[in-house]
Amino acid sequence: MEELKAIMETFAVSGWELIAAPARAWLEGCADRDALVAAIRQADRECGSCGCELDPLYKKALALLEA
Repeated sequence: MEELKAIMETFAVSGWELIAAPARAWLEGCADRDALVAAIRQADRECGSCGCELDPLYKKALALLEA
């Protein structure tokens, strides 16, 4: 759970509202899990191989959320 929290904190301050807003909602305890997963999947599709620090976090977050 701590690993997922750390990833969500990174997403929340990323500046990319696609993942920042759902991550902030998750951290505040009021997230829609399906919307969060959908946003992370979309981010992974759009940016998951650009080489930024977030690339590996998309897949890790999805694995943790779907476990």
